[in-house]
Amino acid sequence: MNDNPVIRLAITGAKCAGCVKSIETTLQSVDGTSQASMNFAERTAEISGSASADTLVQAIKKAGYGATLIEDEEKAQQEREAIDLDHYKKLINNMAFALTIGVALMAFGLLGGSMRVESTGEQISWFLVGILTFGMLYHSGGHFFTGAWQSFKNHSANMDTLIALGTGSAWGYSMYVVLLPATLPIEARHVYFEAAAMIIGLINLGMALEVRARGKTSQAIKRLLGLQAKTARIIREGQEHDIPIASVQLGDKIRVRPGEKVPVDGQVVEGKSLVDESMLTGEPVPVVKEIGAEIIAGTLNKSGSLLFEATRVGKNTALSQIIASVKKAQNSKPPIGRLADKISEYFVPAIMLIAIVSALIWANFGPEPTIAFAIISATTVLIIACPCALGLATPMSVMVGMGKAAEAGVLIRNGEALQTASQITAMVLDKTGTITEGKPAVTDILPVSDLDKSDLLARVASLETGSEHPLAEAIVEAAKSQSLGLEKVTDFHAHSGQGVSGTVSGQTVLLGNASFMQHNNIDISFRVDEAQRLASQAKTPMFIAIDNQFAGIVAVADPIKADSKLAIQRLQAQGIRVVMLTGDNSATAKAVAAQVGIDEYHAEVMPDDKLAHIESLQMKGEIVGMTGDGINDAPALAKANVGFAIGTGTDIAIESADITLMRGSLHGLADAVAVSKATLTNIKQNLVGAFIYNVAGIPIAAGLLYPIFGVLLSPIIAGGAMAFSSLTVVTNANRLRLFKAQQH
Repeated sequence: MNDNPVIRLAITGAKCAGCVKSIETTLQSVDGTSQASMNFAERTAEISGSASADTLVQAIKKAGYGATLIEDEEKAQQEREAIDLDHYKKLINNMAFALTIGVALMAFGLLGGSMRVESTGEQISWFLVGILTFGMLYHSGGHFFTGAWQSFKNHSANMDTLIALGTGSAWGYSMYVVLLPATLPIEARHVYFEAAAMIIGLINLGMALEVRARGKTSQAIKRLLGLQAKTARIIREGQEHDIPIASVQLGDKIRVRPGEKVPVDGQVVEGKSLVDESMLTGEPVPVVKEIGAEIIAGTLNKSGSLLFEATRVGKNTALSQIIASVKKAQNSKPPIGRLADKISEYFVPAIMLIAIVSALIWANFGPEPTIAFAIISATTVLIIACPCALGLATPMSVMVGMGKAAEAGVLIRNGEALQTASQITAMVLDKTGTITEGKPAVTDILPVSDLDKSDLLARVASLETGSEHPLAEAIVEAAKSQSLGLEKVTDFHAHSGQGVSGTVSGQTVLLGNASFMQHNNIDISFRVDEAQRLASQAKTPMFIAIDNQFAGIVAVADPIKADSKLAIQRLQAQGIRVVMLTGDNSATAKAVAAQVGIDEYHAEVMPDDKLAHIESLQMKGEIVGMTGDGINDAPALAKANVGFAIGTGTDIAIESADITLMRGSLHGLADAVAVSKATLTNIKQNLVGAFIYNVAGIPIAAGLLYPIFGVLLSPIIAGGAMAFSSLTVVTNANRLRLFKAQQH
């Protein structure tokens, strides 16, 4: 992972996929940049590497666009909303001026007025109209021409290029007709000032509606930012004071009263209360918080008063990390989006070539007036083919989809994980802490002969003080709950996948599974049936030997999460093959699998074997998801097509997997897959719509229907269609906001 901080820039002046490509290429060319991507829907760029922010900003400005450094996300969000509002008002103003002229000229023509220059009077009248239209182009369409000129200077082409060429050609031809009518046949003396005005007006209208609709896509981030408290009530020198959140320091004692948001992450030192964490984890049931419990910034204290010590502040809080993670993910592109970027790289030059070819065909082979037909077809091709919809298709859906996932307590790290998660065919689940609670407890102690239960538990618990395994913790907790004295352990050894050994009070103690006993030549045959009975009850039996003599069995049970079965059914209903892997014995694994409805499971799996199981499924053509704790299962998580880490509260391991589930429930897993599928479906709908629009629209604009039906598409209709296509993509992406991920 790159140690350099990620730089986020707010971009202005970008209008289409061509602009995105130009900006990304510019940023990539800056020395020190390792990776750069732009989110066209949000108008932000994210750059990693050693390049300075000032250098990056200057490079973008040199390329003809605007850029400012984003330092405070909430402030930047507010500034962006203010800029968008001003931009919206300006576009509406531009639209009103242009359409006033355009509609008036269209009405004049429809009511029988001549749109040709056939007399000196008409020449003078249309000259004045031409000057007025030029004023409209300057006022309402000036930004298109400025953008086109900047692109030309940087040896590129974008949406502005097409619009400027199209409307400029319509106005230029019309002025030629006005100034030099005698050089043209009577049929060719038609003016198209109304087309230039209507196109500029309609495109401004489409852009205004797009800006307004686009603002809705960032609702998830707004909600996350809105969770941040503005002040914190700290206790210093025995006095309580409200201070700005930015002034809170590590170790500060903070009071949070009923109904207040938790300002920073911390650990409770006094009080007891119910805290609603649903806004971050998606978990609807409030959680009891008492002394020693971790609390997260942005959560809501429901009942009692709590005093806690600040353990994470500023950008280190879980909420800040979640916001940063979601913003980063929204800026990433799934592979399907890179296809659109690749196409848009060649799209505008190709359209300009098609427009020229279309004009030449009409000029050489078309009916009279050939020049007028050539101008109309070229202008229509240029206008209808503007790649706005293509550029918006992917980022709009990704922004909304990532936001919906975050609302469900799912953090998706990048666009590739988003896309691959929608294609998963097999989901591998670790048992402990994933299907089960991960909080095992001792249920049975079965000593051999006349050995005392408490003495046996004390010996085993003493041995397990050297282990960090969840089952070991359960045994140590059981001994502590009975106030048993624990002895010092020496020569401790952990035998991977088998058990542990060590010396306690001068005696060699072994604890592990049947194969561990057999490996050490311990005879357990007369209690195997007892162990199998315990295992059939979903308990994990462990055999104990003292000084090479079988001493008994201790059984530990890890309760299955209440909603694991329903969540697994949801995965299976989505057509996903669910496989459970566990290091536990076969009988216990069978019992757990039966209780949650899993048909395929593998028991007594060593940590390294999990990797082999993943590879085996992949060799069979499966797209594999692996779900674990993100630490013990790291190799398997890395090998899987998509790794899911289950974390809760402030223990979220955002960097440990492709997708992090912020709560312990497997419903988060089903939610992640459901959101991914819905988002990819939405992206495909947008891309297909944009492609069909352009592929079908360009030939019609070029005049394909004229030989058959005698119909030539008007540039005005092309302008309206172009504006409508962008609005359609934005509206379709916003449909995702209505998607309900949690079907439980």
